Amino acid sequence: MTVPERRHEILKRVREEGRVTVTALSELFGVSEVTIRQDLQALAAQNLIVRTHGGAIPGDRLAAELSLAYRSQQQVAAKDRIGAAAAALIRDGDAVFLDTSSTALAIARRLEHHRHVTVITNSLAVVQELMAFPHVAVVVPGGHLRRETVSLIGREGLSLLEGYNIEKGFFGAHGLHLDVGLTDVSPDEAAIKAVLIGRCREVNVVVDATKWGRVGIATYAPLTAVHRVITDTDAPADMVAAVRQTGIEVLCV
Repeated sequence: MTVPERRHEILKRVREEGRVTVTALSELFGVSEVTIRQDLQALAAQNLIVRTHGGAIPGDRLAAELSLAYRSQQQVAAKDRIGAAAAALIRDGDAVFLDTSSTALAIARRLEHHRHVTVITNSLAVVQELMAFPHVAVVVPGGHLRRETVSLIGREGLSLLEGYNIEKGFFGAHGLHLDVGLTDVSPDEAAIKAVLIGRCREVNVVVDATKWGRVGIATYAPLTAVHRVITDTDAPADMVAAVRQTGIEVLCV
């Protein structure tokens, strides 16, 4: 098989399966992992695929995974339960951070009866949701508009937050992995989360069962930075047990 033929077959497999790994492709085509990485890099340079940790996904899939509209339609019931459980942890008077995840948006929808809470967020969707709650103050660091995630990105706006004591942070993730940590499909979003993780006294990860074991493009925090994971009852029991063994609280709702 020639190089163009192999790359054509790799692209076909990525589109059919939705996600491939370097190891599996190396075994399938009988070439080294170095060669497969070169193939994936060449396809990524043509914007045909997007490289991930140890593999690749289709280019159009990344757009879908970034899209808040798409993400908000996935695992709706589970996210609603997670949002309710997370909102119950927020006390009147708290300053909290909500990221751009669809699960963080589910938390915002549960804050109607909270009082004197300050929400710091770079999610314009969260801001829109909180417009109807007069007792919740909203702080938005500046940045550049990302339409797919309906958010503002860029570290330059984070200097606004230097005077804030953020009691609790709530972070969604594309994936939660025991070794790789918390990952996102957007390096820009991951960069902001990495900074905010360090400014929150308590770090809460809000992920549904489909996020366990997945790995996105960019890691924004190791599991050692997490105090609590809030997930649903379909989360894999073995992984939940492994995370609990590290001393992290896991709430399954």
